[in-house]
Amino acid sequence: MTDAANRPLPAGPLPPGSVIGMLGGGQLGRMTALAAAKLGYRTHVFCPDQDSPCAQVTDRATLSSYGDEAALEAFARSVDVISFEFENIPHDTVAFLAERATVRPGAKALAVCQDRLAEKDFVTAQGIGTAPYSAVPTEAALEAAVMAIGLPAILKTTRDGYDGKAQTRLDQMRDSGGAWEKIGGKPAVLEGFVDFAMEVSVIAARGADGAVVCYPAVENRHRDHILSQTIAPAPITPALAAEAERIARTLAEALDLVGLLAVEMFVTLDGRVLVNELAPRPHNSGHWTMDACATDQFEQFVRAICGLPLGGTERVADAVMTNLIGDDVLEVPAILAEPGARLHLYGKAEARPGRKMGHVNRLIPRAS
Repeated sequence: MTDAANRPLPAGPLPPGSVIGMLGGGQLGRMTALAAAKLGYRTHVFCPDQDSPCAQVTDRATLSSYGDEAALEAFARSVDVISFEFENIPHDTVAFLAERATVRPGAKALAVCQDRLAEKDFVTAQGIGTAPYSAVPTEAALEAAVMAIGLPAILKTTRDGYDGKAQTRLDQMRDSGGAWEKIGGKPAVLEGFVDFAMEVSVIAARGADGAVVCYPAVENRHRDHILSQTIAPAPITPALAAEAERIARTLAEALDLVGLLAVEMFVTLDGRVLVNELAPRPHNSGHWTMDACATDQFEQFVRAICGLPLGGTERVADAVMTNLIGDDVLEVPAILAEPGARLHLYGKAEARPGRKMGHVNRLIPRAS
């Protein structure tokens, strides 16, 4: 294994045989590890979860808490570059590792993207629009925030929420009475309701040399606050698609990010594009690229963090990606019998409501 502690990355790309350290053992890490193997890299996953989807496909795994400094020290010495597959990794963990090895995309991107308030402040500082919002650090601040933002609105914890978790909708002032308890009594942000035509997202990749490429804007459709389908490309005008890509590129550059940045956006009824959330990693709305792009998002992620040239993002086909959530996985035999369906399962043993078990890509040939 490589002793990477206190040693910067070489100036050029990491050579084949180098080891990528992956914080987090979920399906995004799994698909990244599979893409890394195609490019000749190995992956060492670090996570607290037994039999994680990522560990099933890697040659080495450390099963430990993110606060175990002895385990983190050994992990840093065993890899050549470190990244993460979800943004709820403790910031202190990433900062500790960054003193011992190269971490991409790095502590700055993580600090911004794992805190909803910091994220919105960052986006607005770049001159990019968001839904109206107000900080709610305590329950006592909620009434003033409602008066400032208006109703309806969404109260969300600043940290740790995803797929509709740790948030609640307020339609009338009396709803605010139990809202604080519903989100666990944690610091929050109140977001004004946006009457939007659709949600879209763009994934931007930024290389170690500063080069940026974007995947086409896609439409996202949700079921019970969880992404259900992604339609590529989004059915929007070329001008709106270009604006969405401009926003993603601007934010990736402003973060000085090396890796991927997924930007979820609302397209409003009056034709504006507003940023909703950021994710400094591969993203569920990019899974369609695995079968419909010259370079899929996972290979692109590996290319970026390992210092390789970025790949092309052009579509070879239009596509619809459908998540298999909970008992949807029972449809696997029918999906496998469907001509042209591209199935990707995540190795999770138990199907639970709201749990992403896999996805299927269905390609739509482009008109010649």
